[in-house]
Amino acid sequence: MSRVRTRPTRDDTREKLFEAAARVFEERGIGAASIETIAAAAGFTRGAFYSNFASKDDLIVAMLEDHVERSLEHHRKLLARHDNLTDFVAALRATERSRHDPLGRAPLLHMELILYVARSEKRRPDLARRLRARRKMVTDIVATTAAEVRDPAWAGALVLALEDGFRLHRLIDPDSTPADSFFRAVADLQKLA
Repeated sequence: MSRVRTRPTRDDTREKLFEAAARVFEERGIGAASIETIAAAAGFTRGAFYSNFASKDDLIVAMLEDHVERSLEHHRKLLARHDNLTDFVAALRATERSRHDPLGRAPLLHMELILYVARSEKRRPDLARRLRARRKMVTDIVATTAAEVRDPAWAGALVLALEDGFRLHRLIDPDSTPADSFFRAVADLQKLA
């Protein structure tokens, strides 16, 4: 009987590289993490790394884009099932979406990668596209779930800034920033509307 050798798909390889890179970045820091170390942590060679990414910077941008795509897909699915803001927020609060998302599990690393990319003028447009996609998603959620909002785009920008701000505050001082701060703020905003 002959054995059939199966090679991982490109998506499987990228997923393993994302997971390994997240571990290596958290352990060593972004600057000290080499391509060789990331590839080895994923169980691959440098060649496998380079067949997927041109550089460590390309890997980081791809990790951020993957995180946004996962988030967009998750929010679209929730929005398809919940068309009012109260139900949508309750569903969002109840779901665990970070299981398969290394950046969803590691908010400090997520912030570090954002800042790493933001420092590069060449890469900043990649980050801006990511931010615009997140803003559009939140604007769509507001427009769909909160019909009484006069300017969904502005409301979406405010909600996104609240989320990012509370995430950062929670990383810096978790004792004074409860885990549900963002959801509490959204509930308070609903009462004001």
